[in-house]
Amino acid sequence: QVQLVESGGGLVQPGGSLRLSCAASGFTWDYFGIGWFRQAPGKEREGVSCISNYDTITYYADSVKGRFTISRDNAKNTVYLQMNSLTPEDTAVYYCAVRKGAQTLLVSDYNNWGQGTQVTVSA
Repeated sequence: QVQLVESGGGLVQPGGSLRLSCAASGFTWDYFGIGWFRQAPGKEREGVSCISNYDTITYYADSVKGRFTISRDNAKNTVYLQMNSLTPEDTAVYYCAVRKGAQTLLVSDYNNWGQGTQVTVSA
């Protein structure tokens, strides 16, 4: 039973920052990919950023490159997403997801999802 618990969302003004956390448990794979995804009202869920537990390769959506940074603490089984220079277009429910195998930003590659945390960017 994989469990992913996101936290850190909230209301922030444009230009502000938030740091999301994802606490992962319930799996013992040697290699896995984990990432952040988001879904705004009326839009498809999209990949934001991802990382693996075994290398330093990261991927980012073009819309967040230079503003968001994904990181992990393997000892704490936790993945973070530092979000800076936030804009209203970043408003969405942010989800953490994990899969056995390599990191990927393709939503359909994942079948283990957290409940999501709301991020609202508004003045």
